[in-house]
Amino acid sequence: MPLATKFAGRRRPLIAVVATLVVLAPIGFFWQRSLVPGDLSPMAMGYADYGGGPASAHVHHGEDVSELTGPADRKPDVAVDLVARKERIDIAGRGTVDGYTLNHTSPGPRIIAAQGDLVQVTLHNENVAEGITLHWHGVDVPNAEDGVAGVTQDAIRPGRSFVYRFVAQDAGTYWYHSHQVSHEQVQKGLYGVLIVQPGPSDVIAAVHTYDKVRTVNGEYGERRVEAPGPTARVRLINTDNGPMAVWVDGASYKVLAVDGTNVNAPTEVSGKAVLVTAGGRIDLEVPTTKAVRIGLGGGPTTLVIGDGDAPSGTEPRERVDLLGYGSPKPIGFDPAKAQRVFRYDIGRRFGFFDGKPGLWWTINGHQYPNVPMFVVTEGDVVRMTIKNTSGQVHPMHLHGHHVVVLSRDGVRATGSPWWTDSLNVEDKETYEVAFVADNPGIWMDHCHNLPHAAQGLVTHLMYTGVSTKYHLGGPPDNQPE
Repeated sequence: MPLATKFAGRRRPLIAVVATLVVLAPIGFFWQRSLVPGDLSPMAMGYADYGGGPASAHVHHGEDVSELTGPADRKPDVAVDLVARKERIDIAGRGTVDGYTLNHTSPGPRIIAAQGDLVQVTLHNENVAEGITLHWHGVDVPNAEDGVAGVTQDAIRPGRSFVYRFVAQDAGTYWYHSHQVSHEQVQKGLYGVLIVQPGPSDVIAAVHTYDKVRTVNGEYGERRVEAPGPTARVRLINTDNGPMAVWVDGASYKVLAVDGTNVNAPTEVSGKAVLVTAGGRIDLEVPTTKAVRIGLGGGPTTLVIGDGDAPSGTEPRERVDLLGYGSPKPIGFDPAKAQRVFRYDIGRRFGFFDGKPGLWWTINGHQYPNVPMFVVTEGDVVRMTIKNTSGQVHPMHLHGHHVVVLSRDGVRATGSPWWTDSLNVEDKETYEVAFVADNPGIWMDHCHNLPHAAQGLVTHLMYTGVSTKYHLGGPPDNQPE
């Protein structure tokens, strides 16, 4: 064999190996970079975004989130013991499914408090192997009571307990749910209703989907309740991962409250639906002198209030636009004088997340955990622009605070101040919101389509001078999403 032919024969495999390395080396690099550490402090996540404000202003010097608790020396006005279990759930009208319960029920017991009450909830984990917590969705609790595994506490292991204590400062409609492996535990039943300052005309409608079965208050199909009087305050709670249209067949209605905050000067609505985003709550005032039907996103599960036949319709094409609903009134601060101005751009790109290839969420162009941490100081006025170009809708939920909507797609808000803690941001929508940083801590700011959060659509609002000793992962295996 000629020498040149011999060398050429040897060179071909070498070239193939080099070409393979050229292709695989970048893939391996990005794969390695995508791995989420198994023991990660929230303090070491991502990068600090100061929103144009000072980087060194400290109000709470060296304070740990565990110190930011509810009153320790006051007798509780409402004391509740909850035991979490993994067991079969009985869905009235449908049968049983595997899931999780609180005191053998799902949803768990309703917690009812008067405004100003000290609420104490003792949570026991009987046999939930992954551990549990409880988050008080929409309630602006002290940070240590927020119930986020790996941020404000460790997951409660089987056989252990944890006590939550907070003052129910704001009247309204709220709910509670697990914030450990939340994308699985909430869907499978670890949730319940919390009402602050209930009234005699209340009708509660907590909507939840178990294994593709939509329920209201844990029951399937047409469900009926007695009319509480000539009008009813219908407290709608969407515990699912996607938005839900709600409408009233047989009557007009008013939107009384959004996410626990009353609407100023609500007007009568007829022939329109109202959108309740994932995690969100809407209170309606509905006349009930005759039977009415509340449509809950379509399908067989509806809520009928009153006796007799109730009209049955389809979802109206038009929707209430909360941007212009009700009448304006002062919000108590000037967003134009914000000390911190942030952007929260939600995107999506192909790559690796924790070693898995696919299309993954980004925040300001970065993937979790290398995402911006929004840093504020207590007392700051904060403006944030939330822009969604990801191709899907995202219900954005900021813990520990309510934000007021200033504009959508450049159109200014003209109605009642739209205060929210769960904001539905459609694809290609841009919202500008504002709030006052008045609740020190480390607070999750994430998509409440919980599988999205589990895939990395989560960051934090960090107060200067506040730290946490808890870690994501680690020996307690904290997995908040």
